[in-house]
Amino acid sequence: MTTATRLTPSFTTLKHLSFAHSTVYAILLAVWLIPGLHALEFVFGLAHGLGWIAMCLFSIEALRARVISLQLAVAVAVIGAVGPFVGSYEFIRETRRRNLTGANTQQR
Repeated sequence: MTTATRLTPSFTTLKHLSFAHSTVYAILLAVWLIPGLHALEFVFGLAHGLGWIAMCLFSIEALRARVISLQLAVAVAVIGAVGPFVGSYEFIRETRRRNLTGANTQQR
């Protein structure tokens, strides 16, 4: 029996993908507010939906590999469906926490 190799994204890759997803969502909100851009609504709506599904799958795999915390995975996967900005914000918080922890460890 062979073990399937899983592609686990790094923390930095997930963070960049989260910011890209938030950008797509911001553009979707803008084209939704501007009348007459129905074709772009469809394109960015589809991009947001597929992006959210991809972020969910990546987050589950990263959580299994202990690359991200449960809190971050929930923010990206659950709350990210209606507000991907929360996931991006959580990545910023997690980065700051990791930097602070690393700085404290180096001082000892």
